[in-house]
Amino acid sequence: MLVLFETAAGYAIFKVLDESKLQQVDDLHKEFETPEKANKIVKLKHFEKFQDTTEALAAATALTEGKIGKSLKKVLKKVVAKEAHEQLAISDVKLGGVIKEKLDLSCVHSPAVAELMRCIRSQMESLITGLPPREIAAMSLGLAHSLSRYKLKFSPDKVDTMIVQAISLLDDLDKELNNYIMRCREWYGWHFPELGKVITDNLAYCKAVRKIGDRTNVATSDLSDILPEEIEAEVKLAAEISMGTEVSEQDIGNIRHLCDQVIDISEYRTQLYDYLKNRMTAIAPNLTVMVGELVGARLISHAGSLLNLAKHPASTVQILGAEKALFRALKTRKDTPKYGLIYHASLVGQTTAKNKGKISRMLAAKAALAIRYDALGEDTNSEMGVENRAKLEARLRQLEEKGIRRISGTGKAMAKADKYQHKSEVKMYDPSGDSTIPSTSKKRKFEEVEEEEDDDAGEEPETPVVVKSKKAKKEPVAEEEEAAEETPKKKKKKKKDKKAEAEEEEPKEEEAEVAVTESTEKKKKKKKKKVEEDE
Repeated sequence: MLVLFETAAGYAIFKVLDESKLQQVDDLHKEFETPEKANKIVKLKHFEKFQDTTEALAAATALTEGKIGKSLKKVLKKVVAKEAHEQLAISDVKLGGVIKEKLDLSCVHSPAVAELMRCIRSQMESLITGLPPREIAAMSLGLAHSLSRYKLKFSPDKVDTMIVQAISLLDDLDKELNNYIMRCREWYGWHFPELGKVITDNLAYCKAVRKIGDRTNVATSDLSDILPEEIEAEVKLAAEISMGTEVSEQDIGNIRHLCDQVIDISEYRTQLYDYLKNRMTAIAPNLTVMVGELVGARLISHAGSLLNLAKHPASTVQILGAEKALFRALKTRKDTPKYGLIYHASLVGQTTAKNKGKISRMLAAKAALAIRYDALGEDTNSEMGVENRAKLEARLRQLEEKGIRRISGTGKAMAKADKYQHKSEVKMYDPSGDSTIPSTSKKRKFEEVEEEEDDDAGEEPETPVVVKSKKAKKEPVAEEEEAAEETPKKKKKKKKDKKAEAEEEEPKEEEAEVAVTESTEKKKKKKKKKVEEDE
């Protein structure tokens, strides 16, 4: 058996002298305690030294990527191919597959091989002859520095720092442009205020101001390359009747210099946006398809890196950028925010206000998958992002159509899901069903009683109604007769009738008392006259 051993100084090929010792994995380290014992187990067959650090770095990077470098290929063809019948022990399984595929050599990797590699490394200085320890240490240190520098330079984690810096600079440029344009409009507005109302585009306004200068030059200046013919005519007409103040040539010079700054920054912003677009398409193609370049770059910038963003769950991606509102809502026990930076994505923007929360939640779930695929996947295509975006657009159309779906069996039939509303029905017991006597309404009874009274009044018009003071005595016979003749009326009417009867009874009682007193006085006078006559 042959052993391929990689060092910082070069490749070493060892020949295993006693393969039976490899079967005892736990006791193998005892056989390498001293250089003498180690030389009895393995023997150096060939050592291919690296020319310089550049060659060592190329070989190390090829090994980490699972590829065969030029120097390794040369060694394998030179030494191992001569003894093709023997197996080659290697430390990396992926490298063994590549060697077997390209050079048709049988490779072995097992726990025993891994332990053998560790033992050889412990006695490397004695086993590899002709290589001083100081030189091995220097080569190891140089290769470590070069490999670290290479990984830092081409690390996928560090490439997205360019995106973070670019999106931050883009936001800063937008703020500065707004300030400069506002200052330019206000400054030049003192001289030519009508121009700001005619030209609404900021870049075209600055180019027109730089070309015009003083408003008296509008008639002679050609603005056809900046403005359409209609707007150019309006500008020339407004310049003739302008109400602005006169300014000096020095003021116009400063305003033109400010316009130059605005135009230069606008051009640089366009260039920076193209750079950011290309960089996002290269690093995170699926995320770019899902939410766009600017929103994707802001998400990466907010998380710190693409790998950190991939560690976040979909719920965090959904509200990323709205942390202040989230903690305020949790503190006050109110509704938490539904979206953060993802609100500016095109899919959320084209949705109605009612469905924005649903779409932002679904978009965050699919965007989280796209981020992980971009950060941790080996492929760099955007097929998954395109497929997920198509699903989201279909779901969006379904929500906009208010959830209308086809019923199986009929092609044209549609089903609408009505909103569920719970109605509590409390049924009362109806006692009218207990009696078998046909019931008539009170209103009907009252009408019948009135008809009977009218009939009685028509038959006996001559009989006078005599009200006697017997009611005050409350005779039971009269009450029974009246109760038999009259039907019960409403309580309010009864109370009114009682009050009226009481008022009528009072004067009648007074009249009766007066009559009684008069009769007694007359009797006394008669008795007195009789007594006087007898005397």
